Amino acid sequence: MAGLAKASMDWRRLAHNVETLAGLTAAPQMAMIKADAYGHGLVPAARIAAEAGAARFGVATLREAWRLRRLPDLSRVPVMAFMYTPDQPGLAETIGAGAEIGISSVPQLEAVAAAAERAGRAARVHLKADTGISRGGVVEAEWEAYGEAAAKHRAAGAIEVVGAWSHLACADEIGHPAGDEQKAAFERFLAAVAAAGLEPEVRHLANSAALISDPETHYDLVRPGIALYGYNPVPEIAVDLRPVMELRGHVMTVKRLPAGTGISYGHTHHLERDSNVALVPLGYADGIPRIASGSAEVYLAGRRRPILGRICMDQFVVDLGDELVKPGEPVILIGAGDQHPDADDWSAWAGTIPNEILTGIGDRVPRYWNRGLH
Repeated sequence: MAGLAKASMDWRRLAHNVETLAGLTAAPQMAMIKADAYGHGLVPAARIAAEAGAARFGVATLREAWRLRRLPDLSRVPVMAFMYTPDQPGLAETIGAGAEIGISSVPQLEAVAAAAERAGRAARVHLKADTGISRGGVVEAEWEAYGEAAAKHRAAGAIEVVGAWSHLACADEIGHPAGDEQKAAFERFLAAVAAAGLEPEVRHLANSAALISDPETHYDLVRPGIALYGYNPVPEIAVDLRPVMELRGHVMTVKRLPAGTGISYGHTHHLERDSNVALVPLGYADGIPRIASGSAEVYLAGRRRPILGRICMDQFVVDLGDELVKPGEPVILIGAGDQHPDADDWSAWAGTIPNEILTGIGDRVPRYWNRGLH
């Protein structure tokens, strides 16, 4: 029998998506490969994205950046990390390894300047502004002081200002008023940076949605994330993106049960007639969302079939009706075929977004890339 589950990635699809997105803009791409490349595998995704033309990488953590900087074949590709606390261990080592650092507050800026002194090299930084998403980034009332502090540390040789950036809150909603408000705020931030005597190499604002829907946000660099992996956050605009991941499990057992039988925890489903059911050994510990119980479907033996009752930690039950399948039969949970469920389907069943579905697939599920790029 085949293994319990596996996630298979197609490098050609990722390369296709990088190239397709490149056709939408003149700006280079910072490929967002944070969160283990949205659950696909950090290192192989980085290599493929770079080969397909991505100019930079974006990650969240210092550890992700450190891991990439240790790969000789990717040493030419800049990588920016932006999620860390000012007192976090490893900051000096990450700067010393040549990673670029996103700055979201004046205390972070001070910490990075101090870490650069310990590292013995200037930190290459991207200054972030909060233009309206109200998460990371410096608020407008502090931009003047922010620019002055950055200019002081640049003059002292502690930092090089590589980028000025921000993030959009509502880019996936075409025409949302926050879009114009944030673009105007970003222009004010760029003016504040210039007033401090700083000249960033790159200005960047656009995520996947803005890359697809709003050329005014492209500036010198775009930051595609979920679109790289084949999912369009602005479905009103057609783009030829191809899902990179296929997630499949296998049938473990098959049994016939009489009408009226309650299925799984809580007996939230009862069979309406005598039926065959298949047990699939995947569950919410593997990232199959329990909240999708009662609505989710899988592709098994030539067609979609409903999951019955509650999805459990390690298993779920599939309705076969009067059909029979053998143990070991493949079950496709996320696929690229016309009849296969995909991460968009699962996000609809779970009331979330495909980003959460893909990044939630657990480490009990092995990842496989063709072409030996593990």
